[in-house]
Amino acid sequence: MRTIRHYVDLRAHETPHATFLIAPETGATLDYNTLQRNSRNVGRFLFKAGLTKGDKVALMLHNSYQTAQLLIGVMYAGFTVAPLNLLAQVSLLAYVLDHSDSKLVFTSVELAPRVREALAGVQREIEVIVIDPDNEIIFDAQDEVALPDIIEDDDALLMYTSGTTGEPKGCVLSNRSVAAGGEFTSSAHQLTAQDRVLCSLPLYHINGQIVTTVAPLVHGGSVVMPHRFSASNYWELVSKYQCTWINVVPTIIAYLLNGEHPRERGFDISRVKFCRSASAPLPPEQHRAFEAKFGIGVIETFGMTETNAPCFTNPYDPAKRKIGSPGQAYGNEAKVIDTQTGADLPPNVSGELMIRGDNVMAGYYKDPENTRKALEPDGWMHTGDIGYLDEDGFVFVTGRIKELIIKGGENIAPREIDEALLKHPAVLEAAAVGIPDANYGQEIMACVVLKPGVRCTLDELNTFALGALGKYKTPKIMKLINSLPKGPSGKVQRLKLLDI
Repeated sequence: MRTIRHYVDLRAHETPHATFLIAPETGATLDYNTLQRNSRNVGRFLFKAGLTKGDKVALMLHNSYQTAQLLIGVMYAGFTVAPLNLLAQVSLLAYVLDHSDSKLVFTSVELAPRVREALAGVQREIEVIVIDPDNEIIFDAQDEVALPDIIEDDDALLMYTSGTTGEPKGCVLSNRSVAAGGEFTSSAHQLTAQDRVLCSLPLYHINGQIVTTVAPLVHGGSVVMPHRFSASNYWELVSKYQCTWINVVPTIIAYLLNGEHPRERGFDISRVKFCRSASAPLPPEQHRAFEAKFGIGVIETFGMTETNAPCFTNPYDPAKRKIGSPGQAYGNEAKVIDTQTGADLPPNVSGELMIRGDNVMAGYYKDPENTRKALEPDGWMHTGDIGYLDEDGFVFVTGRIKELIIKGGENIAPREIDEALLKHPAVLEAAAVGIPDANYGQEIMACVVLKPGVRCTLDELNTFALGALGKYKTPKIMKLINSLPKGPSGKVQRLKLLDI
């Protein structure tokens, strides 16, 4: 049975005293028996509060012991959890709270004022429950309330996309799809009960939820969950808690590459079997540099909110991986179609990537029009990504359909510009975007972040770009900025570059 309840009950039965979660700030641990008991109490509390099966429960919390417990507990009890993006502006929070039909929201003392400010723009009552995210919640569950049966098709998670091109869309993810995401991650990376991961990504993002919270539940492993990523203590946590794998995004890799080696501080990271990178393309130069510096192989992967994180992954065997590709379809099917005709395309021909499998969303919440656009009747989902599959089935993603730069009728993938600029020794991050141009329709603008303490002029960057890209693809405009606008996963929000 592919439900969150099934896996919590299975783990509580087979290994009740095994550790599921470690909260490093307090040293608190959560075992599987306690996870099950607390999940049942969460359900009883919510039913006594007047909620019914399937109702939406929002979370506005940073990563913590209780955030993970509530994320699992709400789904376990038969409700739908709706995590809120801590970086979202108040108007967006108000939209999501209202559109999601959330009945109540759990938050902290720190974040409660923002929640209440957002609720001032919502024309209905939503209960606010303020908790201490780091300490055990004692739910009043004196009256035994039988939790309803749940099935694989029941909704479990309502995740809103970033909304960089308009109002965010709510992805409805069933128990089946949430469990499948954890299963595919566990199987692809050959994870077992002896494995432990450091969770550095927020639990309001699909990667943190599925890859480092649901997957350990599926394979019976454990997760170390600090409040947030910190480059200064990252390797200390890996060493102290003997993590066997780490889960990052390219931005984190960039920060770690520019930091000291863990051995310089006496940290032992020899137990780490691999580093999983996802949520944004990993530049090949950074990929090779990370492996060379830390001696840890990188498994690059690819996923979406609509697919419960994983859809492509490189093989576990290092000899079979391909740098520059996020891997082969795993657990689901993949194909590439012509964007004009919809016809299937052969290997090495670019088009739109399509995904089909149990991990794919049921649709967009209260949005039948966009659901019809995204999901074909036979189950294939439009990803909106442009790329191709090679003869071995490895995917190469070249960009988003909406982000393609069309200069003089030629399609230019922003990633090509990014990766060329990243080869300059002074560049930490780079992102290109199309801007209006009277002659070509669009021209290229690139924003560049330099490495700390390194100097480089725009003239030097322009000369470098001419050599690496040629005159036609060299950005017409380049800007030096302090940081790139990113979503919670670390993915660059290119359209926001236009406002810089």
